[in-house]
Amino acid sequence: MNLSKPSPYSASDAPGLLYASFNQDFGCFSCGLDSGFRIFNCDPLKEKMRKEFEDGGICIVEMLFRCNYLALVGGGKNPKYPPNKVIIWDDERNRGVIELEFRSEVKAVRLRRDKFVVVLVNKVIVYSFNLQPTKLHVFETVDNDRGLVALSSSDKHAILIFPGRQSGHIQIVDLNSVVPTTVSSTPHNPSTGSSSSLLHNNNINNTQPTKYPMTSTKPTANISIIPAHTSPLFSLVTNTDGTKCASASDKGTLIRVFDTGSSKLLNEFRRGADRAEIYSIAFNSDSTRICVGSDKGTVHIFNLDGAQGSRVFQGGMSPAAGPHYGEVIQASHPHQTSGNRQSSFAFMKDLLPKYFSSEWSFAQFKVAADCRCICAFGGEKNTVIVVCADGSFYRFMFDPQKGGECVRESYNKFLKENDDD
Repeated sequence: MNLSKPSPYSASDAPGLLYASFNQDFGCFSCGLDSGFRIFNCDPLKEKMRKEFEDGGICIVEMLFRCNYLALVGGGKNPKYPPNKVIIWDDERNRGVIELEFRSEVKAVRLRRDKFVVVLVNKVIVYSFNLQPTKLHVFETVDNDRGLVALSSSDKHAILIFPGRQSGHIQIVDLNSVVPTTVSSTPHNPSTGSSSSLLHNNNINNTQPTKYPMTSTKPTANISIIPAHTSPLFSLVTNTDGTKCASASDKGTLIRVFDTGSSKLLNEFRRGADRAEIYSIAFNSDSTRICVGSDKGTVHIFNLDGAQGSRVFQGGMSPAAGPHYGEVIQASHPHQTSGNRQSSFAFMKDLLPKYFSSEWSFAQFKVAADCRCICAFGGEKNTVIVVCADGSFYRFMFDPQKGGECVRESYNKFLKENDDD
C-alpha cells in the first residue's frame, strides 16, 4: 500500500507513513516512513526492527520472508535515495549491497529467493538475485502508475503476473519455462568478487541461481493474456504457488479470480455497489478464501468454490485461451455451496441484470476509521489481520460456518504521534 500519493482519506493517515506491505507469508509487515523504515511481527504485534535515516524517507520497503534482505526505494518530501533507484539492503551488514538505477521512477519491487522484479511505469523487469544481478526479462505494460505486479513465492513455481498492454488486461508468465539461448553453466563464487546467490541464511535456499548473460538473446516463456476487466486495473495478486490470481478494477465493485494455468474465470465477487479503491486482496494458505480491503475501511471475506483449478503451466504446454465469464468452475461435489451471500432474486438470474446473480461476501467488518487498509489471513485459525494507513492494527475473527459480521479480537497502534522510542 503506497501512501505517498494523497487520496480523499489521506487526512486520517498517520504522520510520516509512506508505505505498508506484508511479507510473503503474512507473518510480518513493513512500513516506509519519511525518516526510515520499520518491520513488525503480526502475531503478536511487535516491532522487530527499525532503521532511522536523518537524511530522507523510504516509500517502498519489500521483505523476503524474514531474511535479512530488503528492497528499498526512496520517497517522501525528502527521499533517502533517488526514486529511480532500487537498493537491496542487507540488515546484517546495515548497508545496501546492490544498487540499480533506472531512467524513470520505480513503482514497485517484488522479491523471490532466486529472482526479483522491478516495475517501472511501462515495464516489468526480472533480475537474478545475485550480488551482480543479471537482467533476465523485460516485459512491456500499459501505463502502470500503481506498480501492479504479483510474484508467486513458492520454490517450485515462479509465476509472474502484471498488467497487459491493453487497459484491464492481465499478463501471466511462467518464469520456469524460460529457455535462454546461452547460459553460464558455472555459478561464481562471491569471495572472488563475482556473482552468486545472496541468500545464505534464515532458512533460505542455498542453491545458487543460474546466471543468464546480458549478451544472450531474449529467452522464450509461456505467456497468457486475460481480458480481466473493461476498466483499468487497480489491484492484482496471486496465491503462494501461482495457481490462482485475483484482480479488481478502479471501479472497485467486482473482484475476479482466475486460474493461471487455463486462464479461466473461477469466481466473480461483488464487493459493493458503490465505487471504492481496493488496496488489498489476499488468499488464505490453501486458497479457499480471499479477503479484500478498501479505502473505505471495510474488509470483505469471500469463499472460493470447492474445485481445484488446473496446475500452473508445464514446460512446452500453452495455456488455453480465456477467460470464459459464463464458465465458473463448479464445486467438486454437486450440492456443495460457496456460502457467499446472493440476492433473493438470484433464482431469476437468466431474466434479470447480472447484478442480481452476484456473489457477495459471506463475512465482513469495518475498522473504526474510514481509511485505506491492507488485510490478510492471520496465523490463528479463522482470523483476519488489518494494517491501516492511520497507524492502527486490527485482528478480527470470523465464523467459518455462519459468516456475517466479524468479531474484533484486538486493536493496537503500531505508529503513534511523536513516536521516538
